[in-house]
Amino acid sequence: MHFEENNPLDIVLNDLFEHYRKNVADVDKITNALLEKGVVNSQDDIVNDHIAFRTLGVPNLGIASFEKIFLTYGYTKRDYFYFEGKKLDAYWFAPPSEGYPRIFVSELRVHELSPEAQAIINKYTAPITSDPVDDIDLSNGKEAAAFLQKPLWDLPTSEEYQTLLKESEYAAWVIYNRYYLNHYTISIHELKDGYNTLEEFNDFLLSIGVKLNNSGGVIKTSEDGLLRQSSTVSALYNASFAEGKVLEIAGSYVEFAERSVLPAYKDLPKEEITSKHRRDGFETNNADKIFESTYTTQIKGS
Repeated sequence: MHFEENNPLDIVLNDLFEHYRKNVADVDKITNALLEKGVVNSQDDIVNDHIAFRTLGVPNLGIASFEKIFLTYGYTKRDYFYFEGKKLDAYWFAPPSEGYPRIFVSELRVHELSPEAQAIINKYTAPITSDPVDDIDLSNGKEAAAFLQKPLWDLPTSEEYQTLLKESEYAAWVIYNRYYLNHYTISIHELKDGYNTLEEFNDFLLSIGVKLNNSGGVIKTSEDGLLRQSSTVSALYNASFAEGKVLEIAGSYVEFAERSVLPAYKDLPKEEITSKHRRDGFETNNADKIFESTYTTQIKGS
């Protein structure tokens, strides 16, 4: 995934991916194995289905703030999703043109957490008294890219992090990682034969020692059977907290999506099929389990 740096969106996406790639070892591990096997000729040959971000539902932040960036760059807000057990809202955003990834943005319903958890989150976010996105020149791609790597609140203590972790692993992830890119997604159906179904691709991943999220099954399938997803399990990394203590915490991961051709286009010749002929959007049940790629049960499970 690499874009020509001729507009702000390209600059933002390239910068996000470079930071993410450097910190998520599975990205290069998978890409290098695909290169060795001749499945792709470069990282640019990998089609990025979507990228995802996590936010907190508090004043001046959350989706209402975050979405301004990508709406400015021509994205269109689409379906709403609700994850009752995880206390999350989410939307996905359709790209301005072919070749750009979809964007999935979720938000924690902070008001539904315990008073203790709310107090921790509010301690860090209450000083943000205006929407920080309003202060960015979004026409300047480098400024927008820098914003997405910039801490908006102070580092929590390790005790606060662990308190949140017990109640909401999502809350703990966001309070430390902030707007860090949560995952990017390889479009499996765009790869060559032998690698373009999730069964085949997952076998390839296991063969190179990549651990997969098995919550709800290794392959998560939409009700219509047309959207199938898998994901790696987040690696742990050493994180320094406010008091200087270092803990191993969950970072980001890689997702894999297989979008089938819609029934109306099933008779189209393979060479004529484009993304508009395939299943679009997302599925609540699939996404619910994909979120768990950063959860302790997945990271420490077998």
